[in-house]
Amino acid sequence: MAYALYEHELVDHLDYWYNGLVADRNEFVFAVTENSGHTAMVLITKEKKIYINEAAREELFRMWGSAYKPNMKRLIPIMAEELANDIIAVNGINIVL
Repeated sequence: MAYALYEHELVDHLDYWYNGLVADRNEFVFAVTENSGHTAMVLITKEKKIYINEAAREELFRMWGSAYKPNMKRLIPIMAEELANDIIAVNGINIVL
């Protein structure tokens, strides 16, 4: 994943996404973008901790555990369609125990 792409396309939206996370009472929100074959990802927790790129993917895997693979199978087609239409894929998530 490309840090420069994170800086170019994601960093300016962090406060907006965090405010949405708080308003929606989500546990975390993550966003993925793609540009010219490069990708970037950010994950923001309700404590406002920010994970970027590989650290974001690793944190998402840690939080979801065994649900990671099935959740990603559901989300990837939706995210791919958004990215194909030049839309940053943003997902607010609640964890159900």
